[in-house]
Amino acid sequence: MTETMAGLKRDFLPADLKPLLESNGFDGCVAVQARQSLEETRWLLELAAENAFVRGVVGWVELRGEDLPEVLAGLKNERKLVGVRHIVQDEPDDEFVLREDFKRGIGRLREFGLTYDVLVVPRQLKAATRLVREFDEQAFVLDHMAKPAIAEGVMEGRMEIWATDVRELARSGNAMCKLSGMVTEAKWKAWREEDFWPYMDVVMEAFGAGRVMIGSDWPVCTLSGEYGETVGVVKRYVERLTETERAAVLGGNCARFYGLD
Repeated sequence: MTETMAGLKRDFLPADLKPLLESNGFDGCVAVQARQSLEETRWLLELAAENAFVRGVVGWVELRGEDLPEVLAGLKNERKLVGVRHIVQDEPDDEFVLREDFKRGIGRLREFGLTYDVLVVPRQLKAATRLVREFDEQAFVLDHMAKPAIAEGVMEGRMEIWATDVRELARSGNAMCKLSGMVTEAKWKAWREEDFWPYMDVVMEAFGAGRVMIGSDWPVCTLSGEYGETVGVVKRYVERLTETERAAVLGGNCARFYGLD
């Protein structure tokens, strides 16, 4: 982490999150990996076992590994392991997800009942869409709306390219999208809620309320906004929806996608 992220250089544990969830009306959460380490995945599962409000874990496994079937078999009894993620955004190859060894790993997930979180940046969206279409029976969710350059403003041409690619991905019925990660793509601690409306409009129009879920990106979000401020952006945005649609975006879709109790 760079010094601009110095605020994250401490422990953030379930005891820190629980009061934030409760004060913002959430019954539980899904913990998502931050390090590409099997040890971290096992540690997150331990935390989930000790804390009932951590309903599921999206961990990391080496999808390109020859031993992947054995690794997944070893985790099969971990009922709170609901999905996996690779930090593709840091890969220099824009078509990393289309490598044969990576696709081979994606192809093993469904037999173990695991979803896949797609963490990419806009230049990688086209490749991600091809991956989602190739594995049309695998459940995918796009993290952080693919991190559009919100700080640049909606008048920039890059927003239209992003919007076109998001709409293309949304045409695949096996893909969902998280309304998350926005505050850190905006001007840190200098954003306004209306900065995010055009981006959420694109996602909601493309995916529909039945395939969109809220996400906090906590604790990374604290670089630009407190937990309540961050989730409040989405909670206030969905006030325009029906009661049924709001319930879906604010929890129901997440529970269904990850197969939570």
